Amino acid sequence: MQEEDSRRSREKLYPSLFAFFSLTRMLGVFVSTWNVGGVLPDGDLRLDDWLDAGNTYDVYVLGFQEAVPLTPKNVISPERRPLSRWNSLIKAALNRSSSSSSYFSSSSSSLPPTGERQKIHPVKDGPTPSRSSSHASPEFLCVASKQMVGILVSVWVRSTLRRRLHHLSVSSVGCGVMGFMGNKGSVSVSFLLHNTSFCFVCCHLASGGKEGDERRRNCDAGKILSWTTFRRRCRPRRILDHDQIILLGDLNYRVSLPEAAARNLARKKEWGELLQRDQLAAEVSDGGVFEGWSEGDVSFLPTYKYYRNSDDYYGCVQGRKGENKRAPAWCDRILWRGMGLRQIRYDRFESRLSDHRPVRAVFVAEVREDPIRELPGRIPKARGQPLLSLISSPPSDLLAPSIHKCP
Repeated sequence: MQEEDSRRSREKLYPSLFAFFSLTRMLGVFVSTWNVGGVLPDGDLRLDDWLDAGNTYDVYVLGFQEAVPLTPKNVISPERRPLSRWNSLIKAALNRSSSSSSYFSSSSSSLPPTGERQKIHPVKDGPTPSRSSSHASPEFLCVASKQMVGILVSVWVRSTLRRRLHHLSVSSVGCGVMGFMGNKGSVSVSFLLHNTSFCFVCCHLASGGKEGDERRRNCDAGKILSWTTFRRRCRPRRILDHDQIILLGDLNYRVSLPEAAARNLARKKEWGELLQRDQLAAEVSDGGVFEGWSEGDVSFLPTYKYYRNSDDYYGCVQGRKGENKRAPAWCDRILWRGMGLRQIRYDRFESRLSDHRPVRAVFVAEVREDPIRELPGRIPKARGQPLLSLISSPPSDLLAPSIHKCP
């Protein structure tokens, strides 16, 4: 908290210095949500294609729902094997395909704007590669990994960015059984990267396809946004106070049609008409939830509910009897808000592992540097000169500061 207060005080004291020396960097952020239906993946499962590992980004945020079966035993004392298994597979995929730089990494001095506090459990990796090993392939490091019953979130960054990430905090909110158990709810991760605050909220909202169940989901979302708080020494402490926010998860919004009618549209592949009845879009439009949030165009097929190991929607296959009918729906979504955040991709990935299809998004995030931190390395000839003299009469070699890549 003292460090953050000090930074804000410096910015107020030397506004012209901050304006003169500030650089912004463009970083690639890959986000995906996947309800894995309680399936523990095999140890040899390759995630390269899901993570689009051929195009290396700077930050990866991966959220899972139902990482364990939602049985009463797991709600009270969840199994922890999924946390280590998924992190091991993610680490292998990212580092198998890592490259020396991301094509998003750039900087510019003038770019247009585009609950319960818990300990963080990062994956233990080897030491960050030194600057001298310039030819070594950089690794991706897990900076936060947290499981609350079946909700699991894992955050990875390029190792060369790790020293620029600070004020890291994780908060969990339960909205499930009795209104507070962790079978439904959220796990949120907050941090500052350079001088920009990020918050990633991984959710699993109330289920159910009956009329009125969408209001229960709205209520869960409201609880998550209002109850989530981060450690006292960290700022911002609330979700909506961050510069850039991405919310991902199985939000469970269905389509506002009788299930028989929805299944009939699915059989005819009339996806446009089905999407017009999407509950989430209707609730946002009516002001019932997520006011001020954005979502990319939904141009992919419904992500729920499939037969496992199949491309057939549950209840949409003629001749299969004795099973509960479920209408296809876009349950799995990614929303975002904040200046300097631009979505460039929104799609789903084809995997038959569970009854959901994972959804992915790629963002370009504009982050600000703290010029006070960066000043000594960027103006070596100015060392020893009073700070105010630099503002009023900067050295000639600073009038056009060089643009450099992300460290």
